[in-house]
Parts: sequence; structure tokens; C-alpha cells
Amino acid sequence: MLLQLQYLLLILIPLLSLLFFFFFFNSNSNSNSKVPKSYPLVGSFFALLANRDRLLPWLTGIIQDSPSNTFVLRQSFATGHVISGNPAVVQHILMTNFNNYGKGEDSHRTLYDLLGQGIFNVDGESWKFQRQIAMQEFNTKSLRKFVETVVHTEVSQRLIPTLTSAAEHGTVLDFQDILQRFTFDNICNIAFGFDPAYLSPSLPQTKLDLALENGIKCSSERGNTLFQGVWKIKKLLNIGSEKRLKIAISEIRGFAMTIIKEKKQELSEKESLDSVDLLSRLLNSGHLDENFVIDFVISFILAGRDTTSAALTWFFWVLSKNPEIESEILKEIKEKSEGPVYDEVKDMVYTHASLCESMRLYPPVALDAKEAVNDDVLPDGTVVKKGMKVSYFPYAMGRLEKLWGSDWAEFKPERWLQKEEENSKSSWRFAGRDSYTYPVFQAGPRICLGKEMAFLQMKSVVAGVLRRFKVVPAFEKCVKEPEYDSFLSKMKGGFPVKIAERDHLHSEN
Repeated sequence: MLLQLQYLLLILIPLLSLLFFFFFFNSNSNSNSKVPKSYPLVGSFFALLANRDRLLPWLTGIIQDSPSNTFVLRQSFATGHVISGNPAVVQHILMTNFNNYGKGEDSHRTLYDLLGQGIFNVDGESWKFQRQIAMQEFNTKSLRKFVETVVHTEVSQRLIPTLTSAAEHGTVLDFQDILQRFTFDNICNIAFGFDPAYLSPSLPQTKLDLALENGIKCSSERGNTLFQGVWKIKKLLNIGSEKRLKIAISEIRGFAMTIIKEKKQELSEKESLDSVDLLSRLLNSGHLDENFVIDFVISFILAGRDTTSAALTWFFWVLSKNPEIESEILKEIKEKSEGPVYDEVKDMVYTHASLCESMRLYPPVALDAKEAVNDDVLPDGTVVKKGMKVSYFPYAMGRLEKLWGSDWAEFKPERWLQKEEENSKSSWRFAGRDSYTYPVFQAGPRICLGKEMAFLQMKSVVAGVLRRFKVVPAFEKCVKEPEYDSFLSKMKGGFPVKIAERDHLHSEN
């Protein structure tokens, strides 16, 4: 069997190469942003292949050129994939006709090995149950505790000492890695009552770190493979990325199991706990199926670790290019106390606007796909057939003149603010956009439960870091703009920085 599959691959690869060269030179899809040509059987495979290293800019260009900001990408065997940056379409699929657009079998199958039956990979009753459990974690009391205990401890006892040491020794840090460690510790603490102490002075490289990176990357590559059969064959043969994914998942599930065992032991030893976390609630709900609980834990680890750290990484890079905005944020920070006061962190309006503006240009999730349960017609007239993928595209939407004006390419927090006059004093008031124009946190019934928690965490980090330090990019070569990883929404290659203490900067001036 294995030998037959290897022979099949040997035949298919040269055949596909010949087809590629035949069609590539007859296609202009790699040189302009119009909807790519589609061919029998292979669809727009060759345009996708030609633009695989610049997928997001290429797709964004097509969206920008489309009058309705929606187009249909033809894939292999004539299947269509609707991609849209139209707020009316976003509202339709995420809210108005929510029940017709789920995760879908393809997505579920692609991510199943990593996420299993976790909240981000299911629809229906399983999704509703997990969401109800999670909702209890995001009330005002929990958020206050999150800011005033968990985040404050992580900032003051781990993040600040790490940056102080780097400043003293002139060390170049991968700030993206530092922020991932920070958010990983936080999500484990608040959701599971477990402290992995990942952000420690030695910055240990663990098997889990590599496993998380490989797990996300290899699973994402499955969904972006031009021919879905390729990853399935690799999985059957246990080779390449599928072999790495199998090893990664074993490590990740082992870590999740450790957390669950410790929590079960803790619950059995105490009649009542001083604080009840997300995992405790799940275990006390009667859902004791081991695999289900593991899937639940893994989903929240990945959501809490990667999205917030990616948003912060891009924010600090954008800030380094806009010193006048950094000065405005610093002014706001200095008006607040240094303590972990929930209300003060919540009221950092200019910082909040700056974070929104950064995520407009560099969203933590670049593109999110749904699958149609039944035939439908979108508000812009696009016909959707049962089983078709329909994606909304936050990365492109943040770059549409129609939504953000001719200055969309500028980093401009003021677009999120309004001036208010009171007692002869002016102040800023946050003026948000609707979640269909700005679907960075999704919208409708699946809108991100952790949105408020993410903002509180990000503002706490920004205040703690900028009050004491200046973050200076330290790329080896001159970089106009770091590469945005289309799979992970992270900064490809990391974010090398040097840390400078502000007191030292002032003394030099």
C-alpha cells in the first residue's frame, strides 16, 4: 500500500509541474489584482501557487478592486470559495443568517487532530455548552481579579524584571516570544488556576513551546494546502509536516492532561475553592469525558496565548514607527497610578484607540472561513451553494478606502476618538465601529467572549512597559515592514528588540 502511494506521488508531481508551466505563462493573475483565471478541474490553482508567498496582499488587492468587495475564488474541481470584505456580507453570515454558516465538515476535519471537539471547532449544542461555561469567566468581578492579581503579578514580577535585565546587559530579545510567554502564563492562571511560569528569567525553551508552534503551523497548512488530499496522504505515510503535527499534538495533549489531573486532585482535596476557574466549572458540570476536557483546555490555551500576543507584537512595532503617538500614550499612562487599578486601566481611552488602530492593520485573525449549510444569496447578490466556503477578511477590510477613507494606510488612533469639552477642558471619548465593519473579534453569537479581557491585558502590558522602557526594533537588516504570517498572523522570524530604560534616556538628554 505504501509503495503504491509513493508511485502515485511520483506520477502526480511531474504531471502537476507540466500543467503549472503550461498555464502559468498564459495567466496574468500574478501580475495584477483582478479575479484570477479559472481552469477546468484545477480552478485558480496556478494563480494561488504563483502568489503563495504574498497571499494576503494578493487577495486584498482583489477585494479592493471588486465593486462589492466580494469575489469568488474558484478552487479545484470547480468548488467556489467566497471571500468578502463587505460589512453587509459579514453581518449576514455572522448574525442575520448565522445558523446557515458553521465551521463546516472540512474545517472540523482539518483542525480535529489539534482542537478535537473544542469550542473553536464545533457547532450546535457542544458549542453552546462550552460557551455557557466560558461566559461565567468574563464578568466584571472576574475581569477585575484578572487585572489586579494575575496580570499585575505577571507584569511586575516577571515581565518588568526580564526587560530590566535586557536593558542592563544590552540583550536583544525576541519580543514576540516574550509576549507569548506572558499571555501563556496569564491564560493558564485565569482559566485553569495553573501557573506554568513560562516567563521566567532563564526563558527556558521547552518541548511544549515547539509543540505549540508546530501544532498551529501544521494544522494551518492543512487548511491552506492547494490540494487537500496531499496532507491526508502525508498523514497516512506519517511523513513531513504530518509527522511533526503528530509529535506536537502528543506533547500538547500531555501538557493539558497534567493540568487536568492536578485540578481533579485539587477539587477532590477541598470541599470548596477560594476561587473557581474555568476548568473547575467544567469538571464540576458533570462532563468528565477525558478527551472532551482536554480539547476544551487546548482551545483556550491557543486562543489566550496567540491572538493577544500577536496583537501586542504588531502594536509595539507600529508604535516604534510613530513616536508622536507613543508620546501621547505615555502622557495618558503617567496620568494613571502605577498600581493595578481596574477602573484606571479600563479608562485608558487613547491607548485603547491605538490598539484598535493597530489591529485594524494587523488583525490577530486575518481571514475566517465558514461553510454554508444550505444554498443562499448574500446581500451583494453573490450566489452561495450548499457546502461552499464563505470567508470574511478582516485583514483586507482594514485596508479599504470605502470603510476607512483615503488615509487608510496611516496609523491614526484619532479615527477612533471624539473630542469632548467639559469645564473648559477637552478630553477624548472612544468612538468604536460596529463589529461588522471591524470584525477583529468576530460578531454575532460567536463574538469573542474574551474581548474585554484581551483589551485589559494589552493595556496593562502597554502601561507597564512604556512607563519604564522604550522598545527599539533591532532587525539585522533594514526592514520597511516585517512579514505578516498569513497562517498565524504573527511576525515571521520574530520581533528582535533592544530595551532602553526611560530614566537612562532622559539622563543622556
